[in-house]
Amino acid sequence: MTTDPQQVVADTRHWLERAVIGLNLCPFAKTVHVKGQVHYAVSQATDWNGVLADLERELDALLARSPDERDTTLLMVPGCLHDFIEFTGLVTQADRMLAQRGVHGQIQLASFHPRFQFAGTAPDAIGNFSNRAPYPTLHLLREASIDRAVAAFPDASAIYDANIATLERLGHDGWNALMNRNPP
Repeated sequence: MTTDPQQVVADTRHWLERAVIGLNLCPFAKTVHVKGQVHYAVSQATDWNGVLADLERELDALLARSPDERDTTLLMVPGCLHDFIEFTGLVTQADRMLAQRGVHGQIQLASFHPRFQFAGTAPDAIGNFSNRAPYPTLHLLREASIDRAVAAFPDASAIYDANIATLERLGHDGWNALMNRNPP
C-alpha cells in the first residue's frame, strides 16, 4: 500500500468516481464532487494519536470554510490502521472527539476501510464492498448537507438495500473490472 500523498488521492478519487458515484452507492456524492466541494487530505500518521490530531485539524479546516467552498472532507490514512478491528476502535475514539468538541449535530463522521466487513457477513461478501475504500478513510460530512440531500431523496433508508443489490449484480469480477485503471 503506497503512502505517496498524490497516489493516495488519485486512488481515492478513482474509487469515488468509479464506485461511489459510478454505481450510485451514495446518491449524494455526485453533486459535491462535481462542484469541487470534496477536500482530499492524506494523513502521514503512523499511530492513533497522529490520526486523531490530523482529523481534528481537518475538522477545524472544514468548519472554517463555507460549505460552498468545502462541503466534505475525506481523510485517508495509508500509513496505519490496516487492521479493520483496530480501525473501528479509532472510529469510536474519533466520534468521542467530535462529541467533546461539541460538533455532533453539525458534523457527522463516516468511515471506509479496504477490509470493511458488515457484522454477520463473510469477509469476501460482495456487499462489504459498499464501504470499502482503497485506504482507511475518515469522512467528515456537514449535517446540514446530509439533511438537504435526504430531503431531496425519496427513500434514503433504501440506499443500503439498493447498494447490496447493485453489488450482487456486479459481482467480484465486475468490481475488479470497475476498479481496474487499465482495462484490457
